[in-house]
Amino acid sequence: MTAPAPRRLVLLRHGRTAWNAAHRVQGQLDTELDEVGLEQARTVAPLVAALSPSLVWTSDLARARVTAEVVAKECGLVSSYDERLREFRLGSFQGLTHAELEAADPAAFVRFRGGDWTDIPGGETPAEVAGRYVACLRDLVAQLGPGECGVAVSHGAATRTGLVAFLGWPLTQARDLRALGNCGRVTLEQRSTGEWALASYNA
Repeated sequence: MTAPAPRRLVLLRHGRTAWNAAHRVQGQLDTELDEVGLEQARTVAPLVAALSPSLVWTSDLARARVTAEVVAKECGLVSSYDERLREFRLGSFQGLTHAELEAADPAAFVRFRGGDWTDIPGGETPAEVAGRYVACLRDLVAQLGPGECGVAVSHGAATRTGLVAFLGWPLTQARDLRALGNCGRVTLEQRSTGEWALASYNA
């Protein structure tokens, strides 16, 4: 008897924005895709569609939402918005370029670049982001039938943090994962035991 196909999750980062290109901290500020980002979304859409997803969920921030709409259209679906997939709220760092942050607080900049986002004034902690992101993924998984695939379109740091939490890894392990490229994607597959395994990262 043939084993049923595994359920799959695709975690997709949004396409590029002008702020990405300028190394300006976005956090939960709402920025649009630039032309490169739109082209990235158009390029990744058929690759995701080849997995025949049944659901596309997305952060409600514009850069993720537009990416998701391009992908969902290619899949013959309509995306659903969920604010739990938003990027970290980065408090007083939001809107600053990396150069401005480094000039204002060199030590904070070193921690930020190293992925230590625990003490950003007015920001969310990794535990808070992991909690909301994982809750969203579990709700998405609950709507997938056997062998089905779901897509979650989100943001770089939130996806890394949510990924390690979803897999039951220590949150600090997110710092060991390289940053996701714009429209980089992570694929997870569910084992017969019910546990989830990392199938690919930053494709």
